[in-house]
Amino acid sequence: MKFPTMEIEIEVISKETIKPSSPTPKSQSKYYLSFLDQIAPPIFMPLVYFYPADNKIDNSEKSKHLKKSLSQVLSIFYPLAGRLVDDLYIDCNDQGAPYVEAEANCNLSRVITNPIPRNMNKFLPYRLDDLQNLGMAVQVTFFQCGGLAVGLVISHKIADALSFFLFANSWAAVARNGNALDGPGPKYEGATIFPPRDVLGFKPSTGIVKDEIVTKIFTFPTSKISRLQDRYSGGGEGGDPTDVELPKQRPTRVEALSAFIWTRFISAMEMKPDPNKVYTVLHAVNLRTRLDPPLSEYHFGNISRLAIAVPDMVDGSVIDNGYELLQKVRGAIRAVNGDYVAQLKEGDKHLNFIKERMAQANKGELVTFNFTSLCRFPLYEADFGWGKPVWVGSAGMTYKNLVTFMDTASGDGIEAWVNLKKEDMEKLEADLELQEFLCPSSVDVKSFGFQKLAIVN
Repeated sequence: MKFPTMEIEIEVISKETIKPSSPTPKSQSKYYLSFLDQIAPPIFMPLVYFYPADNKIDNSEKSKHLKKSLSQVLSIFYPLAGRLVDDLYIDCNDQGAPYVEAEANCNLSRVITNPIPRNMNKFLPYRLDDLQNLGMAVQVTFFQCGGLAVGLVISHKIADALSFFLFANSWAAVARNGNALDGPGPKYEGATIFPPRDVLGFKPSTGIVKDEIVTKIFTFPTSKISRLQDRYSGGGEGGDPTDVELPKQRPTRVEALSAFIWTRFISAMEMKPDPNKVYTVLHAVNLRTRLDPPLSEYHFGNISRLAIAVPDMVDGSVIDNGYELLQKVRGAIRAVNGDYVAQLKEGDKHLNFIKERMAQANKGELVTFNFTSLCRFPLYEADFGWGKPVWVGSAGMTYKNLVTFMDTASGDGIEAWVNLKKEDMEKLEADLELQEFLCPSSVDVKSFGFQKLAIVN
């Protein structure tokens, strides 16, 4: 399916602020940030949920429904309706969440067929680095065909990815059930578990760059991911592993893709060992299951950290074909254990460590590549009463060398949202081995029957 090359334009038609349906008790007027909240990056986390037209409910009714249920759920997630004060606490003053309505100059199919990541940002109410002191904001965009998009941004200073989904799916449950959650409400214990610290001298904005960042979606089908898993199990193609200790178990899909993308990046950039540089690969790790006793998925806040692997740089364009990296990533994730969590609770040692890393980054001595996975998260569960989304998209980010993995809408592959500097992206796209493992030029997306390219701008 081909579309005219017209630019997708969004016109804002209204702005308002949605306040909680019931006031926050005075005893809860201050929500203190945890240490992990304090060191979280000052950006919005974005997702855009796309819904087809529904002849039973028109969009004006849907918008009223969204606003009413948002007001109700903000009474439960009251910190998101407050305002951040000095990286210390949230003033839970019920100021509310910005709610924007907009109209698109096209049909839904125009956007989600061959989706262009930079277009996704048009469906969000704020730039991702324009955090101000907000907790969250929403933009609802109506398409000419009757479909709609719900663009949701939540401050990373308040929540991690799991908490993002807890809120989004709780909001949908309240809308669907009439002011009733599907499960328990959020537990606000982050500052008790990880007490806030004096973070003077720490700059959480390190890594946010003003370079031209390009975001592309690389879609890997299940069959090709399986080939990579075989490769890194030692049972398939991909080089002689005789001098490398093989992984003891078959790698997960995300492990295999991470190792593959990293090696293709290093190869495409033609990077060589440099004694003045430290190369690191970072993976976001949920800490809830690693505490003793473990926390539930309903614990709200930033309860996750980055496992840091330092792969050895080897002469040549490929580093051990990914074996060595995969083992180091596994080792780094295993090291996020009870001792690691105890250090986090103390705070000072970890803070000094990340200050050192940031000093290296500012001097150009640190080359980082960040991976985060939303695979197996409840990405497609947000049913507000008119069905689940046909597609959920992320957006173009402000961080370079960042990859976010998301399950495809049909569940038969993984989308890698890759954010790189423009010149680096051009080199990576030209990598022939990477191309070999991507979807063909187009693939039938069963969920909504459109054609979707493997690589999009």
